[in-house]
Amino acid sequence: MTPSPAPRPPLDLDRLVTPAGWRVEVVESAPSTNAALAERARAGEEPGLVLVTEHQTAGRGRLDRAWETPARSSLTFSVLLRPDVPAASWPWLPLLTGYAVQAALGDRLPDVALKWPNDVLVDDGSGTGRKVCGILVERVEAPDGPVAVVGIGINVDQTLDELPVALATSVSLETGEPVERTGLLGQVLGSLHGLQGLLDDVESLRRAYADVCVTLGRTVDVHLPAGDVRRGEALDIDATGALVVGTHDGTFTVAAGDVVHVRPA
Repeated sequence: MTPSPAPRPPLDLDRLVTPAGWRVEVVESAPSTNAALAERARAGEEPGLVLVTEHQTAGRGRLDRAWETPARSSLTFSVLLRPDVPAASWPWLPLLTGYAVQAALGDRLPDVALKWPNDVLVDDGSGTGRKVCGILVERVEAPDGPVAVVGIGINVDQTLDELPVALATSVSLETGEPVERTGLLGQVLGSLHGLQGLLDDVESLRRAYADVCVTLGRTVDVHLPAGDVRRGEALDIDATGALVVGTHDGTFTVAAGDVVHVRPA
């Protein structure tokens, strides 16, 4: 019989270090922080709001994949942003978010890396790794113009039995010790806030992302929405954030919105 996990304390807003200009709200339970924040954005909510839930009951990933985590075992939150950059730079926001999370977790997890386009994982050398964080960025039309709802879900304290899939992990499983979620939330928010400036220099962001992306250099199967699978070597990230894949017939590029999965062959 698997022992019950230790009691999980709530987030402590009194101790949370919040980036300048950002506001943090914590709710006990919510179906989806992205959906809730998008609704508030459409109603005129100002950018800079961070909505955190202690228990997300109907979270959504890419392609509307659903998931749920035990209460107080994760960090599940969404940030409302209005990037002051050209429209061509907006596709970089999911990659920037992954890079910011990877940077925040790097001190705790030396092998933390990125899997294109939007997964943060602990690298096991296979190119698949063990997923520790998922990201979903959505563009929302607000009264004052488009905004971005940046959703982040980090597995913090789950046991093996509580993880949704076999290739997932949690920060505490990797470190072998409990993780204080309030401090970790502050680190991730600080990293995202501090690295936003890279959207003004996507070439620097491209190089930084590529340095920690374990997809590159590996043979991958690109699963497309129509059911087709194309195999090739992941060569690079291009200037738009798309993945460049080389085959015997030449190269092709795929944007994050054009693929179902990119998996090691």
